[in-house]
Amino acid sequence: MGNNAFHWLSERLAMQHWQYWALQLSGWGGYTLLTFVGSFFWVKDHWLHTGYIAVATASGVLLSEAMRRGFRRLWDKPPASRLFGSLVVVILAAALWAAIKFGGSLWLYGKESDEHPAVLAIYWFSYSFLILMTWAALYYGIKYYQASLTQQEKALRAESMAHQAQLKMLRYQLNPHFLFNTLNAISTLILDNQGRTANDMVTRLSQFLRHSLDNDPMQKVTLAKEVEALMLYLDIEKVRFADRLGVNLDLEGDSPRALVPSLLLQPLVENAIKYGISQREWGGEIMIKARVFAGELLLEVSDNGPGMPEEDLAKLGSGSGVGIRNTCERLRALYGDEQKVRFRNRPEGGLAVHLRIPFEQE
Repeated sequence: MGNNAFHWLSERLAMQHWQYWALQLSGWGGYTLLTFVGSFFWVKDHWLHTGYIAVATASGVLLSEAMRRGFRRLWDKPPASRLFGSLVVVILAAALWAAIKFGGSLWLYGKESDEHPAVLAIYWFSYSFLILMTWAALYYGIKYYQASLTQQEKALRAESMAHQAQLKMLRYQLNPHFLFNTLNAISTLILDNQGRTANDMVTRLSQFLRHSLDNDPMQKVTLAKEVEALMLYLDIEKVRFADRLGVNLDLEGDSPRALVPSLLLQPLVENAIKYGISQREWGGEIMIKARVFAGELLLEVSDNGPGMPEEDLAKLGSGSGVGIRNTCERLRALYGDEQKVRFRNRPEGGLAVHLRIPFEQE
């Protein structure tokens, strides 16, 4: 029962309307308590004075609520009009509240003071103006703070949408690039009168594209599923290269459960086939290694081809290669400085691509 009541109260206080009334009642409650304690020792009739304080507090609540409605009407006005209008609202409310309290004081205690009525009126107005001006300052302070939070949320939402749009754009740029190469290979097979092989390649291409379209580009997948998708792609390439293309997988420990961007490996393997395997008369082998170390997933895609000149290695990731460049940009967009991509020539021959990203699990 107690948990349900607490949950109900928490839900209500999450709403701005309830937050306003919680602050309103607690603030005026504090005013009532301070006024009562401050005048307790010098008043004679405590019951009568308590009634007077209750009337003063109730009228203050009503007047502040009227001020709030006035402020809401002024909220969309230009700053100068809002400032002047708010000041007028506070002055009118303070004058009315001062009249209520001054009149109540005269009714309760009579004209016992030696002060001139004008002096007393100024005193009551100044006191009322100070209280209501403080209320107005708090109201506008909270209002501006909430407006600032709303603007920040909108800015973050817009930034997030732009970020997602960028990732989708980078992701979808990969498929046309791969599709062009595959269709070109199918065309070559048809011209070589290899109709059965071309038909087999079209079937495998449709399976790969179906897998690509069925997966949300914004969702990460496990490395095990990413390798499954990669094997669909490699099945297509094996039609082209037959026995000239070998694949060696080495996924250590927890690496198959690691989350990676979908279709992360395909452009790296495509690059290895294009610049490594296809350059060798007898073909070659693609090696894919993965392991988890110090909270990071370490990936390596390498081949045993001819490698690349050292001056060209620095251009990878920012040059004209669509697949490699997009892979690097996707990783930067997703992980920022927490990722690293490095290209190097293997001592035994071939090119290796090393990826380092944070280790995440479902």
